Amino acid sequence: MKTIYICSDNVTGIFSAVYDAWKSGKEEDSCGIVLRGNIEQELFCEYAEVREDERKAEAVERLILKHLGERAYWDIYHALLSSDSQKGKAVLGTMLAARKIPDSRKIMDHLSHPMVEKVFEMSRNVGGEAHLLKGFLRFRELESGILFAEITPKNRVLTCLAPHFSDRLPIENWMIYDKTHQEIALHEANKRWVLVSAESLNLEKIQNVSEAERRFSELWKGFCKTIAIESRKNPKCQRQHLPLWYRVNMVEFS
Repeated sequence: MKTIYICSDNVTGIFSAVYDAWKSGKEEDSCGIVLRGNIEQELFCEYAEVREDERKAEAVERLILKHLGERAYWDIYHALLSSDSQKGKAVLGTMLAARKIPDSRKIMDHLSHPMVEKVFEMSRNVGGEAHLLKGFLRFRELESGILFAEITPKNRVLTCLAPHFSDRLPIENWMIYDKTHQEIALHEANKRWVLVSAESLNLEKIQNVSEAERRFSELWKGFCKTIAIESRKNPKCQRQHLPLWYRVNMVEFS
């Protein structure tokens, strides 16, 4: 009978499910992973709740790095940040497929396998969104002096963005608020960034920007408006370089 492992929609939860499925010794057609809240009952299947455990997740990480290599690890990790509800099944299928090839480190070259192709597509989608947000994300200074940015991404890209801005703004206090997934990347000056829940975020305080921020915001919007040449406006070309999806949180369009 096929076993479906039910887990939370996060890296630790899915890796814990992979651990349980891997340990059972079952093949790809006799096991699967489904995210809690996205269950569609199937006939002739048994469902098992997964106990989320950091040690299980770390064991799976070591397994991937040792036998599949760093390239496959990063593709799998980025796939787990995707908004696609089939990511758990795809990652498990990719790892089980790696057991059947002579060199498991070349698993990501086997794009003819549907699960490997799925992982590759999800990883590329997450990486692409994170890359665009590195350029489109806008910080604004709050009255407290903290640099604050709000994003509404489709995927959980905070762990891709935080290292980038930590390297570039090491002596600043900043926070990036993922409104879609209710998470915050928080960085204290000269310290390491952390990922926290947005449950305790004061939505009123983040609207109170400093006087200098107001002044520079108006100057920046005035600059963007002044340099525009009316006869050369090309909205279609603009959307190719700056999709509408990313404009909602940019000061130039607020």
